[in-house]
Amino acid sequence: MLPGRISKRVISDRLAWVDRMLSEIRALPLDSKTKFMQDKRNIFAAESCLRRALEAVFDMGRHIAAKGFGEAVTEYKEIASALNRRGVISVADLELMQKLAGYRNRLVHFYHDVSADELFEICASHLGDVERIVNALRSWLASNPNVMDETL
Repeated sequence: MLPGRISKRVISDRLAWVDRMLSEIRALPLDSKTKFMQDKRNIFAAESCLRRALEAVFDMGRHIAAKGFGEAVTEYKEIASALNRRGVISVADLELMQKLAGYRNRLVHFYHDVSADELFEICASHLGDVERIVNALRSWLASNPNVMDETL
């Protein structure tokens, strides 16, 4: 695969999706575990929005690796490794992104092991981890405007 240009449209769509999913999570009653647990729909909404936000982050990372560097990766943890090898994310962000990849895989493949308490804790206290990776990707893209295909 040859490197090309990173689609501004794809990146913009994924960034908007992450922002929307995190906003939906933050609209849940995360200030009180009791309130959160009172309506079981909160649990399902939190799981769905968190999984979708993570998938959008990794879709964006995969697009950067493929289009920006000609590196085809399919495994979520390998996306993080490819971005680190290419200088897109730091070692610390690599470790965090791999942890997020593992969590996304748990949400998809081991959904029955993810408790409502765990979802509440992550949504109430750890959404900043997702934002940290998104901000690292945004920062790299802003620092490398020459790799962007500006056509929408």
